[in-house]
Amino acid sequence: MTGVVHVVGAGLSGLSAAVRLAEAGRTVMVHEAAGHAGGRCRSYHDPHLGMTIDNGNHLVLSGNGATFAFLDRIDGRNAVVVHPRAEFPFVDFAAGERWTLRLNQGRVPWWMLDPSRRVPGTKATDYAAILRLLSARPGAKVSDVLCCEGTLYERLWRPVLLAALNIDPRDADATLAAQVLRETFGEGGHACRPVVAGGGLSQAFVDPALRFLEERGAVVRHTERLHRLAYEGGRVVGLVLGDGSVRLRPRDQVILALPPKATADAVPGLEVPTDHRGIANVHFGVNCPADMPRLTGVVNGLSDWIFAYPDRISVTVGATDLGDLSRAELARRIWTEVSYVTGWYMTGLSDMPPTWQVIREKRATFAPTPEGARLRPRTRTEFRNLFIAGDWTDTGLPACIEGAIRSGDKAARTAMEVSG
Repeated sequence: MTGVVHVVGAGLSGLSAAVRLAEAGRTVMVHEAAGHAGGRCRSYHDPHLGMTIDNGNHLVLSGNGATFAFLDRIDGRNAVVVHPRAEFPFVDFAAGERWTLRLNQGRVPWWMLDPSRRVPGTKATDYAAILRLLSARPGAKVSDVLCCEGTLYERLWRPVLLAALNIDPRDADATLAAQVLRETFGEGGHACRPVVAGGGLSQAFVDPALRFLEERGAVVRHTERLHRLAYEGGRVVGLVLGDGSVRLRPRDQVILALPPKATADAVPGLEVPTDHRGIANVHFGVNCPADMPRLTGVVNGLSDWIFAYPDRISVTVGATDLGDLSRAELARRIWTEVSYVTGWYMTGLSDMPPTWQVIREKRATFAPTPEGARLRPRTRTEFRNLFIAGDWTDTGLPACIEGAIRSGDKAARTAMEVSG
């Protein structure tokens, strides 16, 4: 007979672990400090905009296998739309140029041979330099193995790696950057098609997961913040929560799916990444034409990626020091860039931004430097019944939805293996 698995944290990693355990027939209890599930990957109704928005933009690609397995498991796949082709429009503000990167479906990258598909101003032979990054050794930075200047870097590798890593790519861990490219460009265009949750992240990832858990008898308790764990004899014997304590039975287990600092505070001697990077997302309430690209990359601008939805435009500004820039000034500057980018698709736009909302997260992701990568813990701990999940753990990927789901899957599988 198996015991209860207490999953602490109902972000995507915690939900992934709980879903996998409940599917296997395990008894699951989820403890979440907030009044909602989803963590950074959720939607909410914003009263200022008068609509439901995501708290942040998250890029999912068609090759994210763990993500789609999770969606299939919880019956959430119908809530996402996969773009039919791997096409990425770009705008370079400095040069005043626009182009669309068009990858072919197969793994052999013949798109590099076609000037109409590759980055303008580059030659097919320029792309061979990326092979040095793909063979990088642990501990190397991207700048140690890749020339971080020139047209190809500025117009392709920098925006792609910045989106994946949320750090200046020059300072990023080269092996993490290489793994991102292996699982995207290395698999061909069929793995690089953008995936959009049109109705919001919660509709696709969170609400179906909660229904799945409820249908299988799992308990999800909100506003239950973990204060500490009680240890005895090399295992966790209790959880001290905001409204009381839970005494664990001999076969009970714990999966911590919390941010790095909260996890380190709860687990003695655990090393975790301590350097983080922020992200800002700016949302504008505006109707978008159906033919406007769902995703546009920006080069030499304050914006990084512009996401278009039927009722709003959402812009990601990542790994940028915004200094003392006010929310209103940030919205104004981003809207100036949006107006320029959407000029081909929208008419009658005012110089002043429409109704807007700015969401800033100062500690959105761990900084994937070589040092940060070294500090990522594994799933198992020194305590027999304690396991760790989170996109900041040793997933082999930077912080992302795919990494969060993989970490939860692995924590659940490991817990089941240990319990026999």
